[in-house]
Amino acid sequence: MSSTSPSAIDDVVAEHQGLELQLADPALHNDPAAARRVGKRFAELAPVMATYRKLTVARDDLEAARELAADDASFAEEIPALEEAVAELDATLTDLLAPRDPHDGDDVVMEIKSGAGGEESALFASDLARMYLKYCERHGWKAQILGVTESDLGGYKEATISVKARESVRDGVWSRLKFEGGVHRVQRVPVTESQGRIHTSAAGVLIYPEPDEVEEVSIDESDLRIDVYRSSGKGGQGVNTTDSAVRITHLPTGIVVTCQNERSQLQNKARAMQVLAARLQAAAEEEADAAAAQGRAAQIRTVDRSERIRTYNFPENRITDHRIGYKANNLDAVLAGDMDGLLDALVGADRQARLAAE
Repeated sequence: MSSTSPSAIDDVVAEHQGLELQLADPALHNDPAAARRVGKRFAELAPVMATYRKLTVARDDLEAARELAADDASFAEEIPALEEAVAELDATLTDLLAPRDPHDGDDVVMEIKSGAGGEESALFASDLARMYLKYCERHGWKAQILGVTESDLGGYKEATISVKARESVRDGVWSRLKFEGGVHRVQRVPVTESQGRIHTSAAGVLIYPEPDEVEEVSIDESDLRIDVYRSSGKGGQGVNTTDSAVRITHLPTGIVVTCQNERSQLQNKARAMQVLAARLQAAAEEEADAAAAQGRAAQIRTVDRSERIRTYNFPENRITDHRIGYKANNLDAVLAGDMDGLLDALVGADRQARLAAE
């Protein structure tokens, strides 16, 4: 018996056919934004349809083998393998049809902030930023540092990073990095420690989805304070040394967005406004939907050592994610961007929770 809901797959088949018709209509491509949305959704459904087609063929083969086995016993030998194939494909399809986070296909903006621990915390924040940049490089994602404030020792007091996935993929950056929001705790001997004692400090990560097109967000210009300053620090290649960096403060919420990586003040302001709109949209969604406790609820409130989601223990080369009890002694590899084992465990736990909530 199949565990796949017939109505669920019927809905997907109908939607896929409708999207295919839209993509074949030349009029759609007169609106690049609409064509991008339709193409993205079509790509999201591609693995579902591919699995469904394989399952249909496997079921037909199994039924035929059973009918033939009634007259010729030699066909009975094929039945166990076909039954196993049907079961595996059915399980895969059920997984693909499980409830998904509506933002899974989105790009993200992440902020990394130093917290308790002074210079050591800022150095750890820069380690986290490098870890994410290396992970993005491994996956072919485009990561761009929009703004950074350095500490005296070259650490990051705060950094804002934009991450965009390749086009035409089912799951975007949010589906993998959404679990990173929260307080990250580090245990190691700081470079500032002269007696070799292990210290504990923390850095915080805020992450929010940045859809292809941010919905209409009402931003009153009178609610903004816009400061222009000289770009500095390792903001990426092409950072100007002119007064082109822009800091926008949204006075009603206190949200501050900076951008210094574009080549002109105008471009930096436009990019900062995009990020601000995405942040305001994410904040509105969280306020409207208390169920955000499942996903973005793990976001940091205060960068306090006690509110940690993960601990990076350097002396033991161990990383521990406290939300799911994950432990591994490959901290050096994780910091070098090899995060898939950790993130796979988080994705798996989230998937099980979604299936259990059905």
